[in-house]
Amino acid sequence: MSSLTDQWATPQELFDELNREFGFTLDACASDWNHKVDNYYDEAQDALVQSWTGVVWMNPPYGRTIKAWMKKAYESWRGGATVVCLVPARTDTAWWHDYAAKGEVRFIRGRIKFVDQSGNANNSAPFPSAIVVFR
Repeated sequence: MSSLTDQWATPQELFDELNREFGFTLDACASDWNHKVDNYYDEAQDALVQSWTGVVWMNPPYGRTIKAWMKKAYESWRGGATVVCLVPARTDTAWWHDYAAKGEVRFIRGRIKFVDQSGNANNSAPFPSAIVVFR
């Protein structure tokens, strides 16, 4: 994986498993090429200022803005939404303790192979991942 971009798609198999359980109605962090449900916010729509309702899937950018994304997920849950987040398992960070640890945490065994814009999933993530559920 390259740090030159934070545009990585969730592996379809992982999303499908979670979608069967939750039935997502919104993909909060998407683009035209990687959205997982028909209703999605892309970068131009700035999901951080939009209302999140229903059952939300969130695979946020993993850079410095991740704290803002986790705060939005947490606050949306407090407002009545269910939010399921795919995030790096960075248990030593402030955002993890401030937000992720307040949800249901499911650690993912092994390393995820995210998909790039070309549809390739050749490289494993260089970090462990977790699913955080706010419901």
